[in-house]
Amino acid sequence: MLDLSLIPDGGIGWLEGSGEHTDVVLSTRIRLARNVEGIAFTGRSREGERLRVLQAVRDAHPHVPSLKNGVILRLDELEPNDRLLLHERHLVSKELAGLDTAGVRGGAAVVVSQGLGVLVNEEDHLRLQAVRSGLAPHATVEAVLQLDRELGSRIAYAYHEEFGFLTACPTNTGTGMRASVLIHLPGLVLTKEIGKVLSGLQAMGLTYRGLYGEGSEVVGNFFQISNQTTLGRSEEELVDHLQRVVRHVIQREHEARKVLWRDAGYIIEDKLWRAYGTLRFARSLSFEEAMNYLSGVRLAVGLKLITGLSVYTLNKLLIFCQSAHLSYAEGRSLTESEASVARARYVRQALDAETDPTA
Repeated sequence: MLDLSLIPDGGIGWLEGSGEHTDVVLSTRIRLARNVEGIAFTGRSREGERLRVLQAVRDAHPHVPSLKNGVILRLDELEPNDRLLLHERHLVSKELAGLDTAGVRGGAAVVVSQGLGVLVNEEDHLRLQAVRSGLAPHATVEAVLQLDRELGSRIAYAYHEEFGFLTACPTNTGTGMRASVLIHLPGLVLTKEIGKVLSGLQAMGLTYRGLYGEGSEVVGNFFQISNQTTLGRSEEELVDHLQRVVRHVIQREHEARKVLWRDAGYIIEDKLWRAYGTLRFARSLSFEEAMNYLSGVRLAVGLKLITGLSVYTLNKLLIFCQSAHLSYAEGRSLTESEASVARARYVRQALDAETDPTA
């Protein structure tokens, strides 16, 4: 079983609930796609080439200050539940963790440091990433660019003077940057304004996905908003554009919450208290149920209906009530029904540990 104590801050420092607009924005993530010069892209490379990439990262690691105290984990040497656990913590993608039909590829690895990481042999040879709590695009991009400079001084990247950094997917060519924000938008969903907002994002060159990015479904009214292309725009331009748009979405969300409270206050109040009551007393919860009820409680906290619940606790519940974390806590694999019982118990205990909101 994976020893989580070896991972700096458990890889989930972004749950702390600091930064701007933490009532709506959970985290900001900046990712840079990089490939090693002279080696075929991961999709066409052989295992020996992928192992060369991994060895290059191992050799560079001690000389990269941003990765001080970081740990290297070989995904292809971990059990499936451990790989799923890392995925649930947003430390690795579904592809790198081998959770799709293709399985985990040889040489797949991740370097995890505080708020920083390097995915090795994913779609690109290297995916450098930084994650911060709340809306913090500039601090996040500064951290990942520093990591990029340090690692790039040790590993030669595939680069073209006209096109920029060369990547496996053409839409990433250029800066290779994908900037995203994980945001909670229940007000827009309940007022049925979410469709207009999402259409507007696409018109402005942004896209949206679910809680776990590409290929994931939207659950609990959580959306990932990110840029679609990188070619022809600088990192600063991409980050500034994302921040402007996200601030506008946040404003729309706050306006939607005011409309809900003004036009259907007692209905919303009843709905949100029912969500809280279910989480406090349920004996079995599916993952989807938990996400939807947690969304309601998060909205209730934002509306000041419920006090005494910290954003950190709400953030932590999103991660720790997922199946791999429940199995890890129990020390064994759980069936779906066992996981539902364990999930309800964990949520009850976490909420009971907070100050009684009715006090």
